[in-house]
Amino acid sequence: MKLGLFMMPIHNCQRDYHTTLMEDVEAVVHADRLGYSEVWVGEHYASASEQITSPLLFLSNLLPQTEQIVCATGVICLPQYHPALTAGQIAMFDHLAKGRFIAGVGPGGLPPDFEMFGTMDADRNAMMVEGIDIMLEIWANDPPYDIKGKYWNVTVKDWVHDDIGLGRMCKPYQQPHPPLAISAMSPYSGSIKFAGARGYIPISANFIGTWSVKSHWETYAEAAAKAGHATDPEIWRVARNVFVDETDAAAEQFVKASGDSTDWYFEYLYKIFERGDMKAPFVVHRDDDPADFRHTDLRDNYVIHGSPDTVVEKLLALREEIGHFGTLVATNQDWTDKPRMKRSMELLAREVMPKVNAAIGAQHAAE
Repeated sequence: MKLGLFMMPIHNCQRDYHTTLMEDVEAVVHADRLGYSEVWVGEHYASASEQITSPLLFLSNLLPQTEQIVCATGVICLPQYHPALTAGQIAMFDHLAKGRFIAGVGPGGLPPDFEMFGTMDADRNAMMVEGIDIMLEIWANDPPYDIKGKYWNVTVKDWVHDDIGLGRMCKPYQQPHPPLAISAMSPYSGSIKFAGARGYIPISANFIGTWSVKSHWETYAEAAAKAGHATDPEIWRVARNVFVDETDAAAEQFVKASGDSTDWYFEYLYKIFERGDMKAPFVVHRDDDPADFRHTDLRDNYVIHGSPDTVVEKLLALREEIGHFGTLVATNQDWTDKPRMKRSMELLAREVMPKVNAAIGAQHAAE
């Protein structure tokens, strides 16, 4: 099992923007030095808590500061952009990253962004699919372009002058294009079904129940089989909040501290779910009544915490429950206690994951 990092990020909105942005940069550099395999960075505009407006810009700043970590957008919200723009920016970033890049895309998930970009009532999934298809067509072909869609058109016909390069679009560094990834946060997700049908990388959200996470691979594999794609669960990324401390008691005290990093993280998400009347997909158990659902249910059930040995046991239990997956994507939170949270990252990378992988290896050998 590989180890990655995910950041929306979510910070306390009362904290200074520049300070927290620099902490996000520091977290990725720290993860790179610890051997984390990849980092996924979200995209949000109208939120003082989720503050990275462009994961590509953010990750561009990190390319010269890191050595091996793969940069992944988690995700670019395609309905908000003309696909010629995203095609050009993704291709250029792929060259800057020299292929150290996964292009995560999606329909978006933040209501004030929908309101701001005028997509609240749009079929955002259909827009995402059309955006992907247009990008693929641009990357696969040279001008002239005359691509007609329901939501966007791409036309470059009159100004194609090959002798001076006019009309050409940048092609990605990775051919035919960088790996594409799709995120999912609802059970039996339509997005994950689409990813399976296309053979794209699936990534399951960190703030959903394990019953919902388990449904993702089932849905993905079924769609992939119908489309004739081979499936390997090594491609599956599963995001979870993880906090490791020296003892179980210390970890639990930190995670459950009212108003602190973890509590704030899940209270913020809960308030979005509640005010958007969309609590049902996020309940802890399939048959739970959303009306009885509280933010502490998210916090107390969706965080893997404890001493290194306890976290090893919990990660192996997670894998046993939901099935084989290739990468644990640990979620970065607000650094209310920077030394302690950096130490958690170190314990996870240096003590927990080697033991997890030794146990997985022993299990495979026994089989």
